[in-house]
Amino acid sequence: MRRAHPVDAVREAERPLIAAAEASGDPDAVMRRAAAGVAHHTAALLREITGGIYGRSVLLVVGSGDNGGDALYAGAALRARGCRVEAVLTNPDRAHPRGVAALRRAGGRIVSAGEVCATGRRGPDVAVDGVVGLAGTGPLREPAAEVLARLHTAGTPVVAVDLPSGVDADTGTVHEPHVRATLTVTFGVLRRAHLFASPVCGRVEVVDIGLGEPAAGPGTVACPVPGEVGRSWPVPGPADDKYTQGVVAVRAGSDRYPGAAVLCASAAVAATSGMVRYVGSGAEAVVAARPEVVCHPTVAEAGTAQAWVVGPGGGTGTAMVSDIDAVLAKGRPTVLDADALTCVAAHPVLLRGATASVLLTPHAGEFDRLTGGWDRADRPGALRRFTAGLRDRGIEATVLLKGRVTLVDDGETTYTLDVGSSWAATAGSGDVLAGMAGALLASGTGAGRSVAWPAVVAASVHGEAARRAAHRHGAAGAPIGASDLLAAVPGAISALRGA
Repeated sequence: MRRAHPVDAVREAERPLIAAAEASGDPDAVMRRAAAGVAHHTAALLREITGGIYGRSVLLVVGSGDNGGDALYAGAALRARGCRVEAVLTNPDRAHPRGVAALRRAGGRIVSAGEVCATGRRGPDVAVDGVVGLAGTGPLREPAAEVLARLHTAGTPVVAVDLPSGVDADTGTVHEPHVRATLTVTFGVLRRAHLFASPVCGRVEVVDIGLGEPAAGPGTVACPVPGEVGRSWPVPGPADDKYTQGVVAVRAGSDRYPGAAVLCASAAVAATSGMVRYVGSGAEAVVAARPEVVCHPTVAEAGTAQAWVVGPGGGTGTAMVSDIDAVLAKGRPTVLDADALTCVAAHPVLLRGATASVLLTPHAGEFDRLTGGWDRADRPGALRRFTAGLRDRGIEATVLLKGRVTLVDDGETTYTLDVGSSWAATAGSGDVLAGMAGALLASGTGAGRSVAWPAVVAASVHGEAARRAAHRHGAAGAPIGASDLLAAVPGAISALRGA
């Protein structure tokens, strides 16, 4: 499990290192250690994209904080390796003086933003963003905004020091304008924004500067690694049968949306080797697609199930509201998705009937209906407040907020998952995810942990399946439908189990 920490925890962990450096009479010792890591990874990027280091050009965009000092010392190290290094000081009077002196001694040049943006000037091979660090908030400001906009337009790779400037360290809020990094080099431990804003961080490299891992706290964010997901996937043992592996019941689909029933039930079948029950008007279509599914006319007649999935394509009328109420009263872990979320938003009292864990799986629009409006600039904060509010009312709720970066929160731990693309943003994809999550709940995946873990495991395989489906015809990828994603689920499970 990878973990990312809030700014306060990182600052606290850094304090002894900085104090020891100052006591030794070398206050920049930690900074130079960090800068050596920046220089190392920048040189590796130069070699990767240009085939070499000597004679290549690097532009530093330097702010007034410690990140600017890191960039300046890194520039001095790159200059010593034969790079042509120039630096734009966005606030010359507040630039790190010893870092500036080190760059000058190494033969680096200080240039103005005007020079860098001049028409016809050849751009650098790589730029280093050292404008702001952990304390930075809000968008990029001039002159850094203009310089980095020119670099982005030219397609220049950017190495961000600690965090891309214009991204808030704790919330992951991405302001406009901001840096879009090819590579981010950070120090000791991950910051929360590395997970929340991963699409603009690029590849993240963590440099060892002697920093100890902070203890996990309320602000710590967790991200699974493939091996953990693979080990968590339920596999039948020698004494198992269809019942011991978990029975999941699906209330989904309608005359208007029979496909939702097929996708959700089929995903549940694909996810585990247990048994799937189906309730709804889509029985004929479901059995035609998956004859192993057992169909029932009503929720009351569905028989025993270890978990339920309710909502995809089921409508928002009184029949669905009544069925949600009946399912929640059964005291089984339940996934509420799609139309069920709309019903809950209109009738919040429904959740009071839940006597077991509930997993809500909204996309941004559905979350808006559930909350009555939320701060989209702070996704993790809005999610935690909503989940904690449900828990305070005695509802054992976990929420999976879908997106390019999917968040799962059970009121105590926030998990984050970026599968590297948005190919899964297609109609019916959520129905597949709901079916998989329900099957994992029924199987007992993550026993002893909260409902958040099977949700994370399902979302991980869902994302891997989308990636595999999108790239089935080539490395560039191509649009997919939910049926393509569903077909790729077994391969995704196998790949993660082998990780």
